[in-house]
Amino acid sequence: MSENKTEVPYGTLDLLILKTLETIGPMHGYRIARRIEQVAENLLRLNQGSIYPALICLEQQGWIRTQWGISETKEPI
Repeated sequence: MSENKTEVPYGTLDLLILKTLETIGPMHGYRIARRIEQVAENLLRLNQGSIYPALICLEQQGWIRTQWGISETKEPI
């Protein structure tokens, strides 16, 4: 198997994010990305340049709501 991580087809990341949130519940972007990678058995590698624009787009479309708070590690989110 190739060492290169697979590109996610357009729209697929949105569905992965929505399914992750539906399954696990509210969480911050970094945790969403790591969970998707875990479920994909590390065949995907998501970075801030892909996950956060997708989250913003989903919020603008009304699919998700954002909330500011403190993470489990006491970091602002």
